Amino acid sequence: MKYINIADNHVGLVFKNENLVQVLTTGKHWVGFGRTVEIFNMKNWFLPKQELNVLLQHEALAALLDVVEIADFEIGLLYKNGNYNQVLSAGKFAFWKGIDQFNVVKANLNDLYIGDNIDKNLLEKGLLNPFIRLFRLESFDQGVLMVNGVIVRTLGAGNHFLWKNSDLVVVAKTDMRQMAIDIPGQEVLTKDKAQLRINFTVQYRVVDLVKALVDNKDFDKQLYIRMQMALRAIVGQMSFDELMENKEQIAVQVLAAEKVKAAELGVDLTDFGVKDIILPGEVKDIMNQVLIAEKRAQANVIMRREETASTRSLLNTAKLMEDNTMLLKLKEMEYVEKIAEKIHTITLSGGGQVVDQLKQLFVK
Repeated sequence: MKYINIADNHVGLVFKNENLVQVLTTGKHWVGFGRTVEIFNMKNWFLPKQELNVLLQHEALAALLDVVEIADFEIGLLYKNGNYNQVLSAGKFAFWKGIDQFNVVKANLNDLYIGDNIDKNLLEKGLLNPFIRLFRLESFDQGVLMVNGVIVRTLGAGNHFLWKNSDLVVVAKTDMRQMAIDIPGQEVLTKDKAQLRINFTVQYRVVDLVKALVDNKDFDKQLYIRMQMALRAIVGQMSFDELMENKEQIAVQVLAAEKVKAAELGVDLTDFGVKDIILPGEVKDIMNQVLIAEKRAQANVIMRREETASTRSLLNTAKLMEDNTMLLKLKEMEYVEKIAEKIHTITLSGGGQVVDQLKQLFVK
């Protein structure tokens, strides 16, 4: 015989020949020879060395335990006194009925969506990362959820948690803001075979997620190609002179022609603009020559107009001086004054005759 003391909140299991024969609770006990005692702290969950199903056949022990069984397709979230402790995988688990309260919340992994019984804080903290799929969409994103190739629903901005299982889950997402495509250096031929390079830009917005992400592959690349084709088709119907005179009409025609086709891609065209038209070197030289000739012609017209106005003014002045001798004399003095401004020194010779000549010139 040997003496065993079982402390508070502890349990002793007495084994004989590896068989459970007695359960000891708090207090002092005598145990016979040939028997072994294993003492368990009831603050911890029951983890025996022996097979749990065999031990649970002892009624006294079974009465002290709460048993939870987790199926193969399930996990269990273990809470101790209301606080998360750990995740339990498939199996049978036993917890002491004591001071500490153990609680297990089961989750079916065959379900796609995570139920309301699962604390979302555990998901946000990443404590269940091995068992969940996380899809994060920004505030400007929207997505399409597909399970095993079938469209299930659309997703808005935020974190989306799904159970990780054998299902093939894909989330296709796209930016819902207004986007722009720059298409540089497109070589096009006009109706009269002039070869040009055009840089242009397209602005669009996704309006139908399913068409953009599911019905069409790489919708943005397809939109890029369609805009190229539309520009070539419209410019090919215009002569070089028509193109240069009506550049702003290209955007209007492209939008009108491609808006319906763009809707098949799930997008709405909001704007189209030609940024640059690059001419070949020879054409550029010719255009410069034409521009110079036009400006010279304009300058000649202005010069002739000014000469005509100046001649008309002289004619009017002459008529006035013809009728008024005093005005003629004032005009003569004006020109003498202008001549005198350019003379620095006057040398007189000839005595009084020069003075008489100047007097005759300025005094009637």
